[in-house]
Amino acid sequence: MTRRITSILRSGAIVGVFCSAFSVSGVRAQDQQEENGKPKPAAHAPLIDANEQDTTTDPNALTPDTSPLTGIETPGLGTVEFRHSYWVPGVQVANTVQSGASGGGWSDTTFLAGNLSLSEAWAHSHLALNYSGGGYFSTDNQGNGTYQQLGFVQGFTWRRWQLQFFDDLAYLPTSEFGFGGLSGIAAPGVSGSLSPVSPLLSGAYLPNQTVLLANGPRFSNSFATQANFAVSPRGSITLIGSYGLLRFTNPGNIDNDDVIASIGYNYTLTKKDTIGVLYRFTAYHFTGQSQAIGDHTFNLAYGRKITGRLGLGLFAGPEITTFRVPVGTETQLTNLSLGASLTYGFEWGGVTLAYNHGTNGGSGVLAGATGDNVYANATRRITRVWNARANIGYGREHAFAAVGPLAAASYNDYFLGVGLDRPIGRNSFLSLGYTAYIVNTNLSACAVSLCSPGTSTQHQLAIGYQWHTRPFVLR
Repeated sequence: MTRRITSILRSGAIVGVFCSAFSVSGVRAQDQQEENGKPKPAAHAPLIDANEQDTTTDPNALTPDTSPLTGIETPGLGTVEFRHSYWVPGVQVANTVQSGASGGGWSDTTFLAGNLSLSEAWAHSHLALNYSGGGYFSTDNQGNGTYQQLGFVQGFTWRRWQLQFFDDLAYLPTSEFGFGGLSGIAAPGVSGSLSPVSPLLSGAYLPNQTVLLANGPRFSNSFATQANFAVSPRGSITLIGSYGLLRFTNPGNIDNDDVIASIGYNYTLTKKDTIGVLYRFTAYHFTGQSQAIGDHTFNLAYGRKITGRLGLGLFAGPEITTFRVPVGTETQLTNLSLGASLTYGFEWGGVTLAYNHGTNGGSGVLAGATGDNVYANATRRITRVWNARANIGYGREHAFAAVGPLAAASYNDYFLGVGLDRPIGRNSFLSLGYTAYIVNTNLSACAVSLCSPGTSTQHQLAIGYQWHTRPFVLR
């Protein structure tokens, strides 16, 4: 199994190196500092004061979000545009103390990692990369190990064409769903305004991991290519191809992968409003299982973007799911596919909401499932340096099976967190947080460990500290 995980990680690294060779980014760095009236050499010069943890949403300071409505990314408020390409390394340490899932004894986990954020821009291409990797030491049954996270987006632009490559990779000791609480380790790269925009992929293109009972470390990766062609001043066609996988190191979980192909048409009604139509096909396969699933999704879409203020996307339509192995007596299921995402910014903070309903890969405990996934995050500056944060996640997975040991199986998982964070000095960042993880299942026995009927709650206290150098100009 160790050789297997090592091979997978090497493959992920090769993909990352290959795509990094194209050189991309969604943002640029700020003006070079001058000393004694002379510009510093680009090879060594820090860019800006790294203490600038800017949370304002001034539209004049942002580049509008131009991602297509039927594309792979969720709508955003725009990005900060910098004048230079740069890279910035850093380190971080986080400690989490958590109770047992059923009210048992407390355990302690310490994470140590190195961080790297990179932003590089050329005339017709951009690269944004965030990476974090290191080890953890735990007193609970997960023991010690390593973890890795990588996110990048690379794009090319020619007149009517946009071509982008995305990758979202993670090797974590637990589910990505609520990983790390509010300790600051949930996202790769450095914290604050120096972190370039990582791909915020729609949930339909990420392996589902919302069941917290799935046991042990796991590797997940989603690699996607997106092409967008403007057929008229108002209309464009978006093509997407992606491959995702979820692999576990411990037995008793269901490894799965998905292959996705999508085509969409976008039409701009006004400067702020867009409508679209989308068809997406997803093929799910499960290691060691005879079942395979084909999922056809047809959506009407509406989007609204106001730079610095609002990013909204709404999707709805029928979904037809087919089964290689009949479920009961059925080989086909018709359902409703729904999706929504909202990002709203205001002077002292912001709110992000996301919802998705439809077929997914089963989160490692089921060979496919119908799921409802909700995520919400809010930030609010409460003093000149202190920021308050709150987040909530909900995942419900329901089995297709009508017979057998997993008949009518359902899993309901929640996390709720509150926390504070603030910069310390020029180059460091402190995070404090509390998170509750709530698990509910209706099964008396199932295929994964730690599975028992009823509801259990785990409490987690977290503290995190990040430090990074001042950014270095590449050019």
